[in-house]
Amino acid sequence: MVKPVNYQSDGTYQNLYEESIRNPKGFWARQANLIDWHKPFDKVLDDSKPPFAAWYVGGETNLCHNAVDRHLAEQGDKPALIFVSTEVDQERVYTFKQLHEEVQIAAAMLQKMGVQKGDRVLIYMPMIPEATFAMLACARIGAIHSVVFGGFASHSLASRIEDAQPKVIVSADAGSRGGKAVPYKPLLDEAIERSSYKPASVLMVNRGLVPFEAVTGRDQDYAKLHAELANAKVPVTWLKATDSSYILYTSGTTGKPKGVQRDVGGYAVALAASMKHIFMGEKGKTFFATSDIGWVVGHSYIVYGPLIAGMATVMYEGLPIRPDAGIWWKIVQDYQVSVLFSAPTAVRVLKKQDPAYLSKYDLSSLKALFLAGEPLDETTSDWISGAIGKPIVDNYWQTETGWPILAVQRGIEAMPGKLGSPGVPVFGFNVNVLDEDTAQPCKPNEKGVVAIEGPLPPGCMQTVWGDDERFVKTYWSSFKTRQVYSTFDWGIRDEDGYFFILGRTDDVINVAGHRLGTREIEESISSHPAVAEVAVVGVADSVKGQVAVGFAILKSSNVLDAAQAKTLEAEIMKVVDGQLGAVARPARVYFVNVLPKTRSGKLLRRSIQAVCEGRDPGDMTTIDDPTALDQIKGAMTPA
Repeated sequence: MVKPVNYQSDGTYQNLYEESIRNPKGFWARQANLIDWHKPFDKVLDDSKPPFAAWYVGGETNLCHNAVDRHLAEQGDKPALIFVSTEVDQERVYTFKQLHEEVQIAAAMLQKMGVQKGDRVLIYMPMIPEATFAMLACARIGAIHSVVFGGFASHSLASRIEDAQPKVIVSADAGSRGGKAVPYKPLLDEAIERSSYKPASVLMVNRGLVPFEAVTGRDQDYAKLHAELANAKVPVTWLKATDSSYILYTSGTTGKPKGVQRDVGGYAVALAASMKHIFMGEKGKTFFATSDIGWVVGHSYIVYGPLIAGMATVMYEGLPIRPDAGIWWKIVQDYQVSVLFSAPTAVRVLKKQDPAYLSKYDLSSLKALFLAGEPLDETTSDWISGAIGKPIVDNYWQTETGWPILAVQRGIEAMPGKLGSPGVPVFGFNVNVLDEDTAQPCKPNEKGVVAIEGPLPPGCMQTVWGDDERFVKTYWSSFKTRQVYSTFDWGIRDEDGYFFILGRTDDVINVAGHRLGTREIEESISSHPAVAEVAVVGVADSVKGQVAVGFAILKSSNVLDAAQAKTLEAEIMKVVDGQLGAVARPARVYFVNVLPKTRSGKLLRRSIQAVCEGRDPGDMTTIDDPTALDQIKGAMTPA
């Protein structure tokens, strides 16, 4: 084990972390006290078949019980789910008792449609309360949910239907974005038509946003069944801790999505521990994660984590700038939010808005703003910290882990942060930076692959759904001499034990034999005072193999003429030369007004690269702004 930190500390984090690595069974046995157990576990960890790890063997528990039922006696009348939609101008607050009632009704609906323990239920929903009810209902009766991001293209949805083979699909007529309805039903119908596997039933929530035709004999109306089953009482189905709770698909390098399979007991304990030690969660307070239930943040920190901690959770449908750029801060004020969790991309969007919105609302209830999903640059961190006067806490993790790998764990100790770093290893994660060739630990500030020693702690993926071989081959076989989990991210660890993420190993640019991470070049370009945001990709070059090409959004909305653009591009090149050396200098830097991103805010670098190389960018149905790729093309076309 590498010493995790080297700074002036009271030792609390140091001791906790070292115990979690040296005595994981004792450490995680103690953390298990944070949740309720129907039956005590016989064995904390079975890692007899590495890299597979089974946590809390023999124990029985239930995610829905821990998120809802166990809070009824003390907090039954307190807020549990706060729904705010600026898309349809609705706000509804459900107490724990009301949430308990709604989840039982949803569970009764699923049971009426034949869903039993172990069956899969695919949820293709916008950010509405019924989506949360459906997820918790699955957890309650032991069904395995697979939430698919609303609006995914039909062929992407079809591949997930085929892989998960759900008995029931829960969906809605439409979502809404920017005040415009986004129909879901046509996409769902086409996906089912494409899929070789056909679900028995579809449960439809009709929001009245778009007309649709129900398929006779297959489609069931949510409101009608809700009325029929209004007084339903559905007891908790106690599950083995090692049973599967859900499948969440993430992109695969082969084109086939990987179904990340999560357990029940380990996930519940990991979330409870993370809410306490990382996110400073307090029972009775309010947690607001701005993500979507279609992503892992939505699973862990909109639905399960806050509720397990006895907190109210905000479910927000809308944009961060509609009706204006103060909406998030208004929610913080109105619902006394104590913890806000978002992404750097969203903060950069707010940075372009009128700064008056940042001081318009009372943020005294807010303890910290947590950011994750992509590297947090110093400029963005400095700006938002100064703007709201609250600690900005970066953290780093993946769909596969389900909760943070690296973070400044303020719930344990008042740890200092470092700009540009997501922090130090989280308890339970034996993280290191390894040389890509030798698999040996890198020296401080030496770039390598961020990797985790097995066994992975509770809450991480059990395997790839239906494909143990792919789990081993994809995540545990990157190094010939050692079986360790690869994050597929480049990183460095400094002399104080703080990690810095430099970009994906599969986003490496190989320029004349020099391997360069896109993130390093992006950071350098972003440091120019005129640049608001940038994306760098590697583009095929007949001489150098690849060259770096940058696309930058400027802080000023003023249109540059050709001479001004050329001058600014030269200035940026000089900045990169000075910070990284001439080898990292981009071949070109183009100026655009928007970058292609998914609706969750992630840059579509591979699509940018494809356009630059004259290739098909692939499925663009999830792109936030359809004009973005046209801008990329236009920027590269000589006037």
